[in-house]
Amino acid sequence: MNKKVTGCIVTYNNIGTIGAAVSTLLKNTACDFTLYIVDNGSTDGTVEFVRDNFPQVKLIISSSNIGFGAGHNSIIQMLDSDYHAIINPDIILRDDVIAKMTDYLEEREDVGMLSPKIEFPDGRPQILGKRIPKPYYLVASRLRGKAPGKILSDYAMLNEDMSVPRQIENATGCFMVIRTELFRRLGGFDPRYFMYFEDCDLTREVNKISKVYYFPYATVYHEWGRESKKDMRLKIIQIGSMLKYYSKWGI
Repeated sequence: MNKKVTGCIVTYNNIGTIGAAVSTLLKNTACDFTLYIVDNGSTDGTVEFVRDNFPQVKLIISSSNIGFGAGHNSIIQMLDSDYHAIINPDIILRDDVIAKMTDYLEEREDVGMLSPKIEFPDGRPQILGKRIPKPYYLVASRLRGKAPGKILSDYAMLNEDMSVPRQIENATGCFMVIRTELFRRLGGFDPRYFMYFEDCDLTREVNKISKVYYFPYATVYHEWGRESKKDMRLKIIQIGSMLKYYSKWGI
């Protein structure tokens, strides 16, 4: 099958990382691929940088910061593809991750969305939750030390065999590949989340009607600055999203 794939990056003042993200994505993706960039009102020159350096992408400019999920949702009706990639502006690819992930989805009609292995640029693994984010998991994640404790290890499924594809309850939104028809059917991300927890929410919605799998045969590299630990405004947004998530799904 000649797969058509789309991808979307939502940006807000990401001029420091967007160049590497877009250039490595375009360089390493060989299929029929269209990349959308939705800019949420950047003031740091991101729009001009993208327009000048990547004329082949479809640039959508929002007049304000409408949030992560809403930014991705804004292009749903434009998508003409079999598969759609949700991509952070601080992601780096070193091989054709899109091909690996969509090839697997071609083989497994029962799987609706894939989450790859995610590492720091230096190759260290990122300890990311793969189970439903119960409050005690989130506390353990916030208080993590140099080595993950028992609770965080359970949250990230570090004690499970993650060397083969397997179903997970929670996928990180920094990089996902989903069937476009499924993404459209779900209406994209739940718009009640401005940022944070929309990926946890989408994973649960997909798992209700299909399956979300962790796919260790594809690796993406993520800067992951954990800004919510440094910025009080983002911390407040994160707490608000957490409360919305628990209001919807229960604790």
